[in-house]
Amino acid sequence: MNCYNCRVNKRGKRILGYSDIDLENWRDYDNISTDSLWILGSRGNSNGHKFDYHGNFIPQIANQTFLRYTQEDDIVIDWFLGSGTSAIEAVNLNRRMIGVELKPDLVEYVRGKLPEDALESRIKLVQGDSTTSETLDKVRLALSEMGAKKAQLAVLHPPYADIIKFSELESDLSNCSSTEAFLDSFQLVAQNAYDTLEPGRFAVLVIGDKYSKGELDPLGFKCMQRMNDAGFKTKSIIVKNIEGNEIAKGKNNNLWRYRALAGGFYIFKHEYVMVFFK
Repeated sequence: MNCYNCRVNKRGKRILGYSDIDLENWRDYDNISTDSLWILGSRGNSNGHKFDYHGNFIPQIANQTFLRYTQEDDIVIDWFLGSGTSAIEAVNLNRRMIGVELKPDLVEYVRGKLPEDALESRIKLVQGDSTTSETLDKVRLALSEMGAKKAQLAVLHPPYADIIKFSELESDLSNCSSTEAFLDSFQLVAQNAYDTLEPGRFAVLVIGDKYSKGELDPLGFKCMQRMNDAGFKTKSIIVKNIEGNEIAKGKNNNLWRYRALAGGFYIFKHEYVMVFFK
């Protein structure tokens, strides 16, 4: 089989230039999904992961995308670190990580969840606003301290506009005054991600849509366009169901079903995992 992304590693194995997948034994990778529909029964809660923060990242997404698009010791930058799911998975998979988080208290919380021997040497936490040049400078400094100029994977899991309010901070994207203001701020983050990513490597955007005033707002595809505007090329769109990922949602299932029937809409059971390349 021909493969334009392939290279031969020091063991003589044919591998992709951006992952550790051994293409000569490609049938052995049943754990890696290549389908565009991901049906997950529940959020992963082992290997250091737990559901301790509303709207937090799904470990399975980090696991799948890290295995698919990085090699061991590669550097991943997560521009919306949140409760640290991607950092924990980076430790589990022997990747390095720079995690950017706006809220100082959350940065300290994540620091307490990570192994002490990984902090600073392999995992660097950056407190700052991902939209700004000041935070971009901090990320570049962290890259330099890791002996690198660019990262090998970018992860973006922003707030879904104003669906969930994450803080009172003005610079929090969940506090933007409109969808357009949210998108303008998001594009600044996308541009920072593009500028710090190695050419030929990938970015992963996790995003969902929203309803506003009785109308569907296709936030996911609007964010996809802003990623393209920042310079990224779209590679794939994965649809993943989110059932079992919301605290106490089960108590309100009947209420939401009634509202859906009465309002003529459908209840979101999915979000998008969009893959881009530079």
